[in-house]
Amino acid sequence: MYIAFGHCTFKCDAENGENLCQNCKLVAEPDIEVSKETLIERYLSNPITSAIVLAGLEPLDDFTELFAFVDCARRQYHITDPIIIYTGYTEEECMNGQFSNRELRIDKTFAEEWKLLLKYGVIVKYGRFRPNQEPHFDEVLGVCLVSDNQYAKEYLP
Repeated sequence: MYIAFGHCTFKCDAENGENLCQNCKLVAEPDIEVSKETLIERYLSNPITSAIVLAGLEPLDDFTELFAFVDCARRQYHITDPIIIYTGYTEEECMNGQFSNRELRIDKTFAEEWKLLLKYGVIVKYGRFRPNQEPHFDEVLGVCLVSDNQYAKEYLP
């Protein structure tokens, strides 16, 4: 089950010096608010789903909602299936609480909450989109990622 988040700072485009984001038009679409419980119940009632993917625009730019969803799925609904987070942030930025909302800043609370989130057992795809690179196969995800700096890491509970 793919769940899209509605915000992004477009850090990839800023660093690439051009607007290349395949999701850029989504930011102009209306938000559709669905409770975490409703999403989880839809997931559980679908016989063909076996993982939850939390992705673009940028789930970490809606970290409070992301954390609440994972917490609810793991603790309230006891879902043990993979939960995969696709982020354009780097592992270092996440671990150190560094993230860009137009300017680089450090948030120690974010770093602490990020480390708590990882203890729920998630898979994280790290790294910004970089144009003109050769796709490579990622063993953790079992898919090709388009930029050399992108990789996934599994965190066990």
